[in-house]
Amino acid sequence: MSMQNKKIEVKTTFCRICEASCGMVAHLEDGRITKMEPNKDHIGTLGFSCMKGLHQHKMYDSPDRLTKPLKKIGDKYVPISWPQALQEIGDKVKALRAVSPQSISMYVGTAAGFSILHPIFAEGFMQGIGSHNVFSSATQDCANRFASASEMYGFPFFQPFPDLENINYLMIVGTNPVVSKWTFLQVAHPVKRLKEIKARGGQIMVVDPRYNETAKVAEQHQFIQPNSDVFFFLSFLHEIFAIDGIAWDRVRQHMSGIDTLKELVKDWSPETTAPLTDIQPEHLRTMVYQFVNAKGAAIVTGTGLGMGKHGTLAHWLAEVINAVTGNLDQTGGTLVGRGIFDFAEFAKKNQLFTRDKRSRIGGFRELNGGFPGGILADEILTPGKDQIKAMFVTGGNPLMTMANAERLKSALESLELLVVTDIYMNETASLAHYILPATSPLQRPDLPFVFPLFMGMQSIPYLAATDKIVDPEGEQRDEASIYFDLAEACGVNLFNEKGLQFTLRLMNSANRLKHSFKTQFSASNQAYQGLPQTFILDLMLRLSKNGRFKDLIKQSDGKSIPGAKADDFLSQRPLWEDRKVRLVPTSLVEEARKLGDIFNQEVSLKRNKALRLISKRVHSTHNSWTQNIVELTHSKKFQTNYLYMHPSDAEFLKLKDNDVVDVKSDSGTIRVPLHLLKEIKPGSVALQHGWGHQHAKGLSVASNLAGANVNILAADGPDNIEHISGMVHLTGIPVTVSKSTEAIDKKSWSGLPA
Repeated sequence: MSMQNKKIEVKTTFCRICEASCGMVAHLEDGRITKMEPNKDHIGTLGFSCMKGLHQHKMYDSPDRLTKPLKKIGDKYVPISWPQALQEIGDKVKALRAVSPQSISMYVGTAAGFSILHPIFAEGFMQGIGSHNVFSSATQDCANRFASASEMYGFPFFQPFPDLENINYLMIVGTNPVVSKWTFLQVAHPVKRLKEIKARGGQIMVVDPRYNETAKVAEQHQFIQPNSDVFFFLSFLHEIFAIDGIAWDRVRQHMSGIDTLKELVKDWSPETTAPLTDIQPEHLRTMVYQFVNAKGAAIVTGTGLGMGKHGTLAHWLAEVINAVTGNLDQTGGTLVGRGIFDFAEFAKKNQLFTRDKRSRIGGFRELNGGFPGGILADEILTPGKDQIKAMFVTGGNPLMTMANAERLKSALESLELLVVTDIYMNETASLAHYILPATSPLQRPDLPFVFPLFMGMQSIPYLAATDKIVDPEGEQRDEASIYFDLAEACGVNLFNEKGLQFTLRLMNSANRLKHSFKTQFSASNQAYQGLPQTFILDLMLRLSKNGRFKDLIKQSDGKSIPGAKADDFLSQRPLWEDRKVRLVPTSLVEEARKLGDIFNQEVSLKRNKALRLISKRVHSTHNSWTQNIVELTHSKKFQTNYLYMHPSDAEFLKLKDNDVVDVKSDSGTIRVPLHLLKEIKPGSVALQHGWGHQHAKGLSVASNLAGANVNILAADGPDNIEHISGMVHLTGIPVTVSKSTEAIDKKSWSGLPA
């Protein structure tokens, strides 16, 4: 076909791979995207996009995309119709639900979180089923933040974030925003934003076991022993009290528990903790002095801290430091956004996130609507009342992201029903009884996800909307419609609301009639039209008094809105009766009082020269998503993950660069190539997450790469989960490393012979 006959289009949208949500421009020919580029005029994302965003259409336009429902028959997957899939799934759910609704469970992955309707309708489906057995990727990397916010502020989604426009001292602990873009906060172009702080005379201090990419921009870095962040913060608070760096007026007016806090940290001097943290007392005192005397300061943490053994305690203490120094709810400190409506008051009024449910295994509390992923295998494998026998997996790949993957694989294989909704046949889908083909982010209309939309977590406040950029192919359906259809097939009402289900049924029928009328003379008519997503998104905007969806779409560079401001949180919004911040929640203090014995154990391990495994991110991949894009993995150095080790440790172990090594923990062993890295702290080793796709039946690129699944090294089960947040221990894991006498088995997700 000649260029003259091709239909050329340019459409704006925004990326939904991570928190940054970068504004994008898509170039299309005959309905297919040929190129993605940053929206240079976008008011919130500053013309930035990472390499993953620029190549995302290759992931969504892959020949591996699922286009029809699949059913497992024997060892094969065969296409079936949607009516057949829905009826058979519905019949099985009805039978199981008649015995125990709790036998039906769901896993919600990160990909679901970056859409607005997907997680809402998935949660509505489970409420309709009557099961609280929901698990999510949050208990792998960020539940510590929800737990500490619940304990301090009374609501898990109160998440203070740094005022990047005005901050003068930024301490970054256990995160690498230059690569990860940020944690929770929407910050596009992080290098530019960090350099702006330095340009106005501000300081940035990175505390991390690795001199990482962010530290190279900050030019200030402090090495720290993995799993010792909580002790660093205890000493930091000790010194704040020692130099009287407490904002007493603000604390007494807006907070409770300051005397208990002082007693809690009195024995944790910098001299006490230095043998473990490796932060010299004089260096720590300098950091405290600079922090306290800055005109606006904040500590920010991320997944490197949260996935450690004491992630909730460490994050809590970081929040306490921000609060008692007068930086919480203050210009240049940390702010608490509002979103398009008062989410906290809405949740309080409707009793959201307040259910006092406990898990069958371990008695863990429900946090943010979910239970710990680290007990999922136990919940499936342990006989008894309410044993999990069916599971819906949506927007995630737990077999790659959760601890002790070998055991979880056995658990998933034992289920009576496993239904996976995804765009690919990934590792988890490769075990499913039914696979339902979903649309990609570029095939549906959307608003920003919950953090910016409901919580106002944006460094540059704006509102945006996107229409679908390309049409669904084959029989792909959006997840909101899928969970409505599943509710119908299972004989339940979304959110257990009969009136809502009836209304959605009318909407669904009206949308089909509307589409049929519009396209009755068009060759592009598609057989299925689900829920009217645009109408639902429009309704959300109108009810929150934020205009119309069609008007917001026209503002392709984003619509500027008021952002978070100082003195808008304290004494007004914490959900406790007295509206005060609880500096020393009982459950956290009880755990903190156990740290003396833990400290001695950690020091003993360090003296015995135990290596600690930490995580490492790279620009070219995102979690376990993007390894199926040829353009991101064609380079030789990106065809596997590596163990990174300091040269001094390698010399001691008689290892050299590119050796094949076996990495062993108490939970398992993996085999990977070794790279030497001077920027990592001696005694620490690092390994990238998200590799080891050899078990996937539908990832033609990723399954032919090498690499090992690092989570094989992490322990699951109730005895290996942090009590407060339910998080597993995914970083700071004690490991041994030895040279392998055998080659890597590229067909195994551990690198070891199967």
